Amino acid sequence: MTYYKFSGFSQRLTGSAPATAYSPQGLRSGLPAEPPTMTFATPTKMVSESGAMVEYLGVNKVPYFQRLFQTSDGVPVHLKRGVPDRLLYRTTMALTVGGALYCLVALYIAARPRKTT
Repeated sequence: MTYYKFSGFSQRLTGSAPATAYSPQGLRSGLPAEPPTMTFATPTKMVSESGAMVEYLGVNKVPYFQRLFQTSDGVPVHLKRGVPDRLLYRTTMALTVGGALYCLVALYIAARPRKTT
C-alpha cells in the first residue's frame, strides 16, 4: 500500500513512509506539551503575580482628554487639539477633493470616443 503526505515545499502530495503519513505536519508526539515561555520587550507581570493593584506604564490621560473634548467652545471635536488636527483635517480634505477630481477626469477621458485616423 502506498502512503502519501502533503509536502509544504512543493505544495503537492508526495509518497512517504506510513509513520509520517499518519502524523500531520506540526504535530509531533515526542515533544512536550508545555507552551514556550512568553517574551516581551518590556518587563511584564502575569495577572496572578500582580495582585489587586494594576500598574500602567504611562500617565493616565483620559481625564485630560475628557475635559478637553467635553468643553463647549464651539470648536468641532475633530479639531479640538489645535494645529495638528487642523493640518490633518485639511490634508485629508485636499486629498479627497483631489481624488474626486482625478476620478472625474479619468471618467471623462474614458468616455470620449477615440479618434480614428
